Amino acid sequence: MLRVHFSELDLARLRMATRPDALWETVLSFHRLRDKQGELVYGEWRSGTRARLKGETRLLAPLIPLRGYFPDFLTPAEGIIGADAAMEALRATDSNRLHDEISRLTAARSLPAWIRDLAEGVDRSLERLVSALRAYHQAAIAPYWPHIQARIEADRATRGRALLDGGADGLLASLPSTMRWRPPVLEVDYPADRDLRLGGRGLLLLPSFFCRRTPVTYRNPDLTPVLVYPVEHTPECAPPRPLCQPVSAPGKTHSLGKLVGQTRSAVLQGVGGGCTTSELARRVGVSLASASQHASVLREAGLLLTLRQGGAVLHTLTPLGAALLRGGAPAEV
Repeated sequence: MLRVHFSELDLARLRMATRPDALWETVLSFHRLRDKQGELVYGEWRSGTRARLKGETRLLAPLIPLRGYFPDFLTPAEGIIGADAAMEALRATDSNRLHDEISRLTAARSLPAWIRDLAEGVDRSLERLVSALRAYHQAAIAPYWPHIQARIEADRATRGRALLDGGADGLLASLPSTMRWRPPVLEVDYPADRDLRLGGRGLLLLPSFFCRRTPVTYRNPDLTPVLVYPVEHTPECAPPRPLCQPVSAPGKTHSLGKLVGQTRSAVLQGVGGGCTTSELARRVGVSLASASQHASVLREAGLLLTLRQGGAVLHTLTPLGAALLRGGAPAEV
């Protein structure tokens, strides 16, 4: 079990990540590619990803074991900005840190020569790692990024409502069942027994599509505290097959009302940062049944995402739905 110890200052500095983290998703997806679990959610993703890979699995496997520790430097804080910023941060990793973290791998003595060179700070080995991670990211993450974003946004909307209703206590109490808030300690299902004392630094909560079962955190307690936890998955959460060509949102000169109809346009605008069906009906001024029907049509079109929260459902915009509202293209990874 992991025990995360909060002070009053830590509660004040508790925050949610603003978007998915490109490298956390990349590294955790590498586990999902090999563990053969969660077939309903990850099965088709695995097949599509394997078809696009060209040897990256063999290169990365010794550095990212199927279970247990993997080096903290693989998931720099810049991953929240995007893949390019994360790769640049990885490229700038200090040689002493490379040596220290790679030496902690249980198979350190039998690592391939290029990873042993990486541990010694050899530039060409670091560039090889960056190239392999970038190629893997392009095959496994980039084609599914809008779907990953949609799942993370849905979870953020849920946590945001919990925060508004109950403050930091409500947010921590709303986390998945693998985490239990027993003030002032957050107990987390974890493969090792350890304590993380925040010491006034606060905690970044990072929902992840490819995190499965138990949350993840840095091994080094001196790094900025982050807790990566799995979003809720159902069979409907499986990533759709990537399109051959990206779908563009209509230009600002187009009328959203003409495209989807005035009522459904109002439904999209009414969803905002997330709402229940009854809230949506009140915002748009339609019956509960009508709001549910319009939300269903927009969900099937890939513009809304719906999650069940207790006895209610919570609707959030997908990246494409948000792009339609603002008249621009979907956000990039």
